[in-house]
Amino acid sequence: MSIGGIIEIIGMASLFIGSVAVIFGALGLLRLGDVYQRMHGTGIVDTGGAGLILFGLLLLSPDWTVSVRLILIGFILVLTGPTATHAIARAVRAAGEEPENVAPKKSAKRKTSNRRRA
Repeated sequence: MSIGGIIEIIGMASLFIGSVAVIFGALGLLRLGDVYQRMHGTGIVDTGGAGLILFGLLLLSPDWTVSVRLILIGFILVLTGPTATHAIARAVRAAGEEPENVAPKKSAKRKTSNRRRA
């Protein structure tokens, strides 16, 4: 197997894994609880999934000009995806939406030991 065949297989695998990640991110919109959890799940998975898709396309691109464009798209995606998620979260918080408490709060009381002091 030549190096071109190996690069093609890696590119196809990257496209597949990125597509599956984006699908899981879309399912996270339905599965997760409040708006903050949804934004966190989809923001991370969509940025990573789109990055893997762009990486696969980069490996499969026939021309260097296409590769440069894909790198620029990836750079813009990495900058704007988390920034947009943060801006939306701040707007939701300013609108008065409070996040759900997933973990119970720790009580202020200290647990006493059952052992006796000697």
